[in-house]
Amino acid sequence: MRKLTLSDYQALAEFRYQIRRFLHFSEEVVKRAGLERGQYQLMLAIKGMPPGVRPRIRELATRMQIRHHSAVELVNRLEAHGFVHRTRAEDDRREVLLALTPKGEKTLGELALHHRNQLRSAGPELVSALRRVMREGSDAPIRHSRPREERTN
Repeated sequence: MRKLTLSDYQALAEFRYQIRRFLHFSEEVVKRAGLERGQYQLMLAIKGMPPGVRPRIRELATRMQIRHHSAVELVNRLEAHGFVHRTRAEDDRREVLLALTPKGEKTLGELALHHRNQLRSAGPELVSALRRVMREGSDAPIRHSRPREERTN
């Protein structure tokens, strides 16, 4: 196993910085909508389930990388505020499926649009940072980015 170079560390640090910038943006916009970040992520996971995967607690917990009981708690809070609802599967009445309510659809749509727009503007820096991390052994110079509010036009 080869040792990491200074530029490897710089690339990893820049990548983490870019991820944190996006996550900070996300937390702020989600908070302004009156939700917690986990609630937004769960709603997004429900809406964005891969084809053939049923929106059950187990699958949502797996996709979010959280424990089953944490997913249940998120669903309980979202259901209490009218963003999601539980239904029984028609083919197996023991199975509980989750779906967004119209209120949940509207809120998720607005938040997802903000996130997509942010990724379109900040995405190139994030992709560039990821490419630098993936360049094994590259000593290419790192172009450090400044937060958007510090940039001049």
